[in-house]
Amino acid sequence: MIREIVEDLLQKALKEREDLFLIDFNLSADNAISIVIDGDSGVLVEDCMFISRAIEHNIDRDEYDFSIEVLSAGATAPLQFPRQYHKHIGRSLEVKTQDDKNYEGMLDTVNDDGIVLKWKTREPKPVGKGKITVMKEAEVAFDQIKEAKVKIKF
Repeated sequence: MIREIVEDLLQKALKEREDLFLIDFNLSADNAISIVIDGDSGVLVEDCMFISRAIEHNIDRDEYDFSIEVLSAGATAPLQFPRQYHKHIGRSLEVKTQDDKNYEGMLDTVNDDGIVLKWKTREPKPVGKGKITVMKEAEVAFDQIKEAKVKIKF
């Protein structure tokens, strides 16, 4: 019963704030509500508070005993939905594909079907000795991505 109430309140809050979207929702046996959100421009503490209050203030505490935790998708958490990629254009990604290929490059483009990564690499010259720097590119369809993470650089 409480699950349906929380899901309904959560959907209403996300309709009100279309820049935010749901990554994960969990309700434990002891009514501990855990929600993970992301946003098209990132997530602020105020965004988490907005979602939390939209749920917490609309459930009768006399009827249901619960706790609620609203988190943002962490910087090191894998990207799970195509919508998450757009805000990372220009950043370095590590991508593992379903056929166990690994790519690391700058996220150049995001479209409806997948992503384009670009990176520089050193290769032997076609003629003569030595190496040259060349630009490489890989198009990866969303359905081929096993895991994608933003590579944090310090």
